[in-house]
Amino acid sequence: MMNSCNGQTSEPVVRPATQAGRFYESDAQVLAHEVDSLLARHAQSDFEDVAALIVPHAGYYFSGNVAASAYARLNPKKSYKRIFLLGPSHYEWLDGASVNSEVDYYATPLGQVKVDRETAQQLMAADSVFSYRPKAHDREHCLEVQLPFLQRLFTSSTVPEPVEGVEGVEGIIPIIISTNDFSKLERIAEVLKPWFTDENLFIISSDFSHYPSYADACEVDAKTGEAVASGDVGQFIATIEDNARRGIRNLSTSACGEFPIITLLLMLDLQCQVKHILYQNSGDIGDHDHSRVVGYHSFAVVRNGRTRINTEFSLSDEEKQLLKKIAYESIKDSLNGKSVAESRSLSRSLSLSKGSKGSKGHSSLLQKCGAFVSLHKQGRLRGCIGHFGEDTPLHEIVAEMARAAAFEDPRFLPVTHDELDDLDIEISVLTPMRRIQSIDEFQLHKHGIYIRKGYRSGTYLPQVADEVNWTKEEFVAHCSQDKAGLGWDGWRDAELYVYEAIVF
Repeated sequence: MMNSCNGQTSEPVVRPATQAGRFYESDAQVLAHEVDSLLARHAQSDFEDVAALIVPHAGYYFSGNVAASAYARLNPKKSYKRIFLLGPSHYEWLDGASVNSEVDYYATPLGQVKVDRETAQQLMAADSVFSYRPKAHDREHCLEVQLPFLQRLFTSSTVPEPVEGVEGVEGIIPIIISTNDFSKLERIAEVLKPWFTDENLFIISSDFSHYPSYADACEVDAKTGEAVASGDVGQFIATIEDNARRGIRNLSTSACGEFPIITLLLMLDLQCQVKHILYQNSGDIGDHDHSRVVGYHSFAVVRNGRTRINTEFSLSDEEKQLLKKIAYESIKDSLNGKSVAESRSLSRSLSLSKGSKGSKGHSSLLQKCGAFVSLHKQGRLRGCIGHFGEDTPLHEIVAEMARAAAFEDPRFLPVTHDELDDLDIEISVLTPMRRIQSIDEFQLHKHGIYIRKGYRSGTYLPQVADEVNWTKEEFVAHCSQDKAGLGWDGWRDAELYVYEAIVF
């Protein structure tokens, strides 16, 4: 680095390893062995296109195994251009994001990791919500503890000698996020989103429940983990708020990295899937006290990770009738007090049954795809609920959505026994969604529309166009206003997706 005043080479600015000997080992060889051993527990052979990880940041003794379960999902042969490290502030309230743009390297016992100062400075130039606050970084452990995993994972040498950088990575961008102003989190996500690409990796640092009993932690963390895995920022925020309202003894937070997680969820598009990997809490470690524990989850965000309906996907008339039977029986089972597990068992047995010719089973019903179930009574809508995620077998989705349409649609009272035989069931099996840049790409009657901005979203199925006399623009505007709550013109700066439906 050259000094601009006198042309002299200046010494690089290095942030020291402040947590070595506390959160992780200070001896390079011992640390390398520890990290390698943790990663070896979760060796992967089939790697996916990982866009981001959510990992804990406690001491390795407590959370190292959970962190390693996520890092092992990364392909060590893939070269990421940049690694963005997002974590919470344990030492200073920021009301925004602090980017460490003033150091050249982060040090660990394994060597120095280069900071991409240029990108860090670009973030600060893009929006005043980004700044540099030294106290937010000086002693902060949540980002530092991630570096030894990256150093060992992306190092070709097996010799644990200090090295400069992480191989194949131009630099890290250390970001501390601390604000409960949702509009500021949206701004942070908006600035970061152009970097959320195949060439970069995002690491989100967060522990989960803090200090409830072991049993309470398991319950709270299960709900929070489910919300994260949904990829829905609204569900995540609602879950955090619900946990706080329950008055659980000693629960100080459900996720200390709440704000970085929200930022990540705001950046996700519909081609990303959040996969849960592993859960443990400190009570699972040795003979640690079960009266006050901390929870640890790991997740991987995978691009194109959803199982797609292949181009030859179709449903026979027999399979369509089976799906309608599954929907009907699911509603009937619920009215008769049968459990979801019993209903699911029936749907699966029907899906695996032999076809009319006694050949192979109904394999299309085992495909993972989204679906909507609509209920009509005497020609009028009686309930409609759907699921876009391509993460569950079709027969299960239909059974679940049928129950939801009958009993959980907030627009209608729950279906009763007396109505059951008067219901007409319509099922829409959805093709994968495709993002569009202009409504010129949207075809009325052929495409459904899905509109998303922040935590607000809404959709109209393709067949809605057959029920109304709207133009293409009116169709999209009504969806924006009536379904997504974004206003008549809100779709213009929102994300737009189209999909098709097999309706029967």
